[in-house]
Amino acid sequence: MDTKELLKKVRKIEIKTRRLSDHVFGGEYHSTFKGRGMTFSEVRQYQFGDDVRNIDWNVTARYNEPFIKVFEEERELTMMLMVDISGSEFFGTDTQFKNEIVTEIAATLAFSAMQNNDKIGLILFSDEIELFIPPKKGKSHVLRIIRELIEHQPKSKKTDIAQALKYLTNVMKKKAIVFVLSDFITDSYKDTLKIVAGKHDVTGIRVYDKHEETIPNLGMVEMEDKETGELLLVNTASKGVRNSYYAYYRERVDYFEESFLKSGAGTLSCRVDESYVQKLLGYFKKR
Repeated sequence: MDTKELLKKVRKIEIKTRRLSDHVFGGEYHSTFKGRGMTFSEVRQYQFGDDVRNIDWNVTARYNEPFIKVFEEERELTMMLMVDISGSEFFGTDTQFKNEIVTEIAATLAFSAMQNNDKIGLILFSDEIELFIPPKKGKSHVLRIIRELIEHQPKSKKTDIAQALKYLTNVMKKKAIVFVLSDFITDSYKDTLKIVAGKHDVTGIRVYDKHEETIPNLGMVEMEDKETGELLLVNTASKGVRNSYYAYYRERVDYFEESFLKSGAGTLSCRVDESYVQKLLGYFKKR
């Protein structure tokens, strides 16, 4: 992809997701994710209805009239976007690939965090850590994150969520808001997730395509495993084959939901052909 085409794509995503974060998600994000507590801001004269517990007795004694302490929420937070860029993310049967929806969701979340003056960081992972961008503030930083989401070419097509979560614990010593965006067609991350969710505020966003759930009856079909590159001749006319595939797929979905639920983390599932806007809004409101 040349520079001109890349900038055009970045701009297109910025316009769409910035509008969403400005008009839809900004307030929801602020109310959903709280700061670390309340910090002292100033003292002012007591007004009717103020909480008497906040009276500053030293200042009151000095001026011989009541003054109270004013506190404000310590808002500054850090958001970490953990994005799966393995081979299975480059799958789509309708209008968009899964990775394109993932990019839009990540950009929307990043702009929402930027509105609240929070830091945003990025981890791109496959079965290795492909890229780490340390958390920073500002629009230029968010645009860099979007560029990497669009442009980065994965070294590997495989997935290892557990390794990515371990890496997060090494680079993020303070509590962060963590969004893990993946199709979660994998397992063996439950124990690591429990440790990470004990320290950070974690949400798993599963992005999937409806045609991944079942195999249609199309007779003998050559299929490619996106993560291994292996070509397989599959008899889709066999009910047993279709049932086995569906059972395998449901096993992975159940593992995802159970792992996040038991660790105290949040979950959200977005189908490629559905509105992720409504899903995100619903999730924020439920929280």
